[in-house]
Amino acid sequence: MDITISEVKTRKDLKTFIFLPERIHKNHTNWVHPIYMDEWNYFSPKKNKAFAYCNTIFLLASRGEKVVGRIMGIINSRYNEHKNEKTARFGYLETGEDEEVIRALLNHVEDWAREKGMTKLVGPYGFSDQDPEGFLIKGFENRATIATYYNFEWMPDMVEKQGYTKDVDYFVYKLDVPKEIPEFYRKILKRHQRKKEFEIVEFRKRKELKPWIIPILGLMNECYLEGNIYGYAPLDEKEMEDLAKRYMPVIDPRFVKAVTKDNEVVGFIIGIPDFTEGIQKARGHLFPFGFLKILRAAKKTKQLDLLLGAIKEKYRGRGIDVLLGVKMIFSANEAGMEIMDTHHEMEENVKVRKEMEKMGGKLYKLFRVYQKGI
Repeated sequence: MDITISEVKTRKDLKTFIFLPERIHKNHTNWVHPIYMDEWNYFSPKKNKAFAYCNTIFLLASRGEKVVGRIMGIINSRYNEHKNEKTARFGYLETGEDEEVIRALLNHVEDWAREKGMTKLVGPYGFSDQDPEGFLIKGFENRATIATYYNFEWMPDMVEKQGYTKDVDYFVYKLDVPKEIPEFYRKILKRHQRKKEFEIVEFRKRKELKPWIIPILGLMNECYLEGNIYGYAPLDEKEMEDLAKRYMPVIDPRFVKAVTKDNEVVGFIIGIPDFTEGIQKARGHLFPFGFLKILRAAKKTKQLDLLLGAIKEKYRGRGIDVLLGVKMIFSANEAGMEIMDTHHEMEENVKVRKEMEKMGGKLYKLFRVYQKGI
């Protein structure tokens, strides 16, 4: 049958768009459902402030009466102005093993982006680097973690056949949580405690953490912009508040560490227990009982997933990374964690990658973002 491409126009269309991956990945063991309450908010122009400065298009592909694929096109005007680029993004590409459907969906987004004056298309990528980014290239034997793609092994090859080439790779390491802190790190920790130049802030309850979230995300905004983090667009305070609301329900305060100097946040790291098994059992639904399955999974997991981290530029190289890391290891051991997932590390971030390897980290996942001139 011929392929028909149509725009998402109604709530019914959007429901089809949101729930299509569940059908496509029905027997895909390591795929993890999204949390559907978040999906409805994320794809809503009324709830997601990124729509205010982004052009978007939602597309469904059909063969006859059956919807067989989806894709989203995004033009982040704020990012393009900041970088002086004319770049569009594609994301949330889902289909069965059907190259014709992939070609039709990508071609449609390319045409749309070209009509908007764009000269390059990259993806998979969302509104920002807090959204899933990059197709999985290596590590298919491992279950997906929150906020990452989990595609079929054939997907990257089919995208490459449409003329797309590598733009950037992200490395993910798995670390055994050390039972003993290396002596070198202990010395740095003792030096910090003696000099008292920096103060480490730790949390036990969410109400303790809440006042710190915006300062922490503000530092992230500052550091990621200064560091020209790939794909990152500046966030305003309202977006930081929305990001905080999005992640606050799943954040475990024990795994948030901040470092301050003169009452200013100058470094932080955020991790969460891996509760993806619970999301699978809940099939992405929090209610009526899904949240209990997620909480149960978070309590019994032995894996800690690192999400975000940053250090103010003028204080880098002064041991703050060690201070944060040691405190996180202490908390991980206290909670019975055995392994850490480092989340995405850019290929060019050689210093951090070497540090991961020095700590015994093993590369276990690789994600790739593609690009094509249009």
